[in-house]
Amino acid sequence: MGGQKRRLVVYYDGSCPACIRDRQVYERLAGKAGRSVVWFDITGQEASLRERGIDPDQALQELHVEDADGHIHSEMAAYILLMGRVPVLKPLAWLLSLGPIKRLVSALYHRWVQRRLAREGRLPTSNREP
Repeated sequence: MGGQKRRLVVYYDGSCPACIRDRQVYERLAGKAGRSVVWFDITGQEASLRERGIDPDQALQELHVEDADGHIHSEMAAYILLMGRVPVLKPLAWLLSLGPIKRLVSALYHRWVQRRLAREGRLPTSNREP
């Protein structure tokens, strides 16, 4: 392997301006390490997501990352895996892996995503008020 990073596929919401900005920041911080990351825009890709075992509604609400072995990681585990590849982000990945912090950030993240999707009129039907 010689220090070369194994490929990751990041399933992200390309219809979300904040998600696009986050991707750009990651790529800038990652530099050469970012070359092993493949970005897959989930917009309109419901069938492709299902083929990979990812629920399209969940993909809208949580980051999903597929590792080189084909395992899907979601939510905070996906962020930790992705950030852990970038030296400047490794301390943040470590911090996010701590139980209480992981739970707090997860709750805040889900709240932010639900509000964003509701504001955009893209909240999955399973999360809408009756």
